[in-house]
Parts: sequence; C-alpha cells; structure tokens
Amino acid sequence: TMKVKSIKKVIVIVKPHSTTKRSCRLFFSEDPIKIVRARGQYLYDENGVEYLDCISNVQHVGHCHPLVTKAAAAQMELLNANSRFLHDNIVHYATRLAATLPPKLSVFYFVNSGSEANDLALRLARQHTQNEDVVVLDHAYHGHLTSLIDISPYKFRKLGRQKEWVHVAPLPDTYRGEFRETHPDPAQAYADTVKEVIDQVHSKGRKVAAFFAESLPSVGGQIIMPYGYCSKVAEYVHAVGGVYVADEVQTGFGRVGSHYWAFQLQGEAFCPDIVTMGKPMGNGHPLACVVTTAEIAKAFTDNGVEYFNTFGGNPVSCAVGLAVLDVIEKENLMANALRVGGHLKELLTELQSRHAMMGDVRGVGLFLGFELVKDQTERTPATEEAAHMVKKLRERQICVSTDGPWESVVKFKPPMCFSMVDAERVVGNIDEILAGEIHVINILQDTSMLSVLHTESSVPLPLPSLKVTHN
Repeated sequence: TMKVKSIKKVIVIVKPHSTTKRSCRLFFSEDPIKIVRARGQYLYDENGVEYLDCISNVQHVGHCHPLVTKAAAAQMELLNANSRFLHDNIVHYATRLAATLPPKLSVFYFVNSGSEANDLALRLARQHTQNEDVVVLDHAYHGHLTSLIDISPYKFRKLGRQKEWVHVAPLPDTYRGEFRETHPDPAQAYADTVKEVIDQVHSKGRKVAAFFAESLPSVGGQIIMPYGYCSKVAEYVHAVGGVYVADEVQTGFGRVGSHYWAFQLQGEAFCPDIVTMGKPMGNGHPLACVVTTAEIAKAFTDNGVEYFNTFGGNPVSCAVGLAVLDVIEKENLMANALRVGGHLKELLTELQSRHAMMGDVRGVGLFLGFELVKDQTERTPATEEAAHMVKKLRERQICVSTDGPWESVVKFKPPMCFSMVDAERVVGNIDEILAGEIHVINILQDTSMLSVLHTESSVPLPLPSLKVTHN
C-alpha cells in the first residue's frame, strides 16, 4: 500500500514538471505543495500539514464552504441545463447582483471565466462604438484569450509584439510612477496622460472604442488608483465616443470591505459603462459575468449575430453564485475584510519603522501588498529578497506570492474569512524574516561573501518576535 501511494505522489508531482513546466508555473516550484483538502483559509497537504492561504482570492468565502457545496449538490441533483430553457435561478441571481450595482448597469451576460467576460466586454465596446482601438494601463493583465493577450502589456511585451490598435497609458502608481505621493493632484496628472494617449490615437486617424482597466491593478503591483482618476478618464474617453470598461475579476464582491465593487472607491459620481466579474464569483466554480447598460446591450443585439454561451448562467452555476452572495451577507464578510484588512495593513505599516527594506504598504480591505526595496531613496526593487520572503514563509506554512513589474510586491488576497489572528501570525513571521535572514542576505550580497559564509556557518541568528494584541 505504501508503495502504491508513493508512486501516485511521484506521478502527480513529477508530471507537471516534465510536461507543463514551461507553460504553467506552480506555486513554490522548487518544492511544490500537494494539496489534498481545504477548508476556510486553510490548506492541507497529503501528510495533514496545515498551511495558511493568503493567495486564493478565488475561494472568496473560504475553501469548500458548506453552504456553497450544498447548494451546488442540491441543484446538480435536480437540474442542470443551458439558458435556452427558462429557469428562475438566473433571474434571481441577476436581480441580486443588480442590487449591488448602479441602476444604469442593468443587462447581464453570464459566462464561465474572467477571460470570457473580458473578451465579451471588448466585443460589446466595439459593437456599440463601431471603433476598434483600446487604451490600457501598463503592466495590465486581462486574461489568456488571444484578444486579451493583445490588450495585456504584462503578456504581449514578453512576446515582443503590440497590435496597432492597442495603446498603453502609464500605470497610475503614486509610489513608483512619474507622479508620486507628493504631487498635488496625481489623479488629474495621470488622467491627463490617458488624454495624451487618446489624442495620439486620433492624430493617426484612428478612434477609441474603450479604456479598459482593472479597478485596482493587481498584476501591476496591488495599485490603488488615486481618487478622482477614473472619473476624469471616463470623461476623456466619453468625449471621443468610447466607453469605460472596469475589470473587477480580481477585486469585486466586497473584497475592498467598504464597497461591493472596487470601482465604487472612486465615488458615487463614477460609473463604468461595462463591468466584468469572475474569479471569486463562484468560490471555485467556473462562473463569470459581464454587466452593461441597456444602450450598449441593444447595439450588441441589433448586429443580428446571436450570442449564446452553452454553460453560462446554467442553474447549477447560478445556485452557486446565489449561495456565495448569501454567505457574504450572512457572515458579514465585507465588514471582516475591512476590519482584518485594516489591522493587517496597520501591522505591516509598523514594520516600516524597523526595517529599511519595507517600502510601500498599500491596499484596501483584503486587497493588500507591501513592496520590498533595496533602498528607500531610489526605491530599487528587491526582487530576490521578495522571492526569499515567499520561500521562507512557505517553510513556516504560510502561502503568499509576489506581483508587480519586478515581482517585488508581496501580495495578500486571501479568502474573506481571514482572521485577526491570521493577520498577526503572518506579520509576526514577516518581521522575524526581515530582522534575521533577509538582513543577513543583504549584508552578504553587499560583501560578495554569501557562498563562503553559507558553508562555514550553521549557527542560526536569533529572530525577534513582533508583539501584537489579539482582538
């Protein structure tokens, strides 16, 4: 029996390395974890070792939430058919979602993934405007379909190609960008860079269909848009006949705590023309959506080409989606995101006074990140140190990952049931790693003695603990 188990594990672990490594990167690829079960914010490997999950924003209300799995099983036993048949679930679900959105966003298209949603949003924008060109933010990622690779600088720059209809505006990053935290009006300044891009497009005889952006750029490094930026950009885009598409695939469903959708952080006066949603929507079940205005939907319908999605909006998917909404409400997960996320951000910010490598700490709710830097003045990205941080936290059974153009931002997008104790545990370990091992690594790198001292010394340094108060 032990031999069989051993063989099975070898197949599972080795096969991804040998057949998919080049196209699919595993978490902790040097020493990947085999996860066999999960519950809430915790993962368990084949040996029963528990890991704290700070990565899985898809499992929005917690891994394997019993209310969600029960709803899926119950509907699966009763009926699962496509949306060419009438069914109450899709109507109930659209009605519930509509209650969280501004009134003008009233037409829903249900699909199966964020990539499908963003591809459809692109089609809607082009059909409505009869224009082709798209303005996107630098370092953006919007999905894996060909159309979305084309509008994702994070991907197409690696391929060495940019389509003539794609135009890139600067990321409104007030920590690293041209207009930083000391600028009197970074929102206006960054919005004006979008206007400059639009003007360049029109000078070439082309026309803009859409400005396409995540409400909080994630792959770009957990960026918080300066307040007022989106409203001003929408004004510039609308002036030339384009539409504003808000990608909420990473950030929606209350993750920011104070609002249901991250675009709402920009104030009540701002409303996108199209919103896409995905990842957390089904808590791991493939479910996504595009919502838009009646006017844009009519233009899409009037083209005479039917839009049908075989699995989009099926009764099981909608039952799952409804259950997720119920859990968010019944367990007060938005309030939890605000409270725990605020505590986590405060604890991380406190580390800045003790560790020079702690650069910016940013985020809202349970969408957070901290950037490691080699020096505070130049803000040189500490890419290797960030990777080391991820590795050492994994050794302490805490799963995090990095993002940003230089992979120097350690990000937090955990399940929304993440607790105060979880936050304190994570930051305590980060404090110890920064005080001990990463500090030593920097000294060794500076003196080019890393390999010598690594082999000659096996005495661990004392690691100070972070004092925290449990609430």
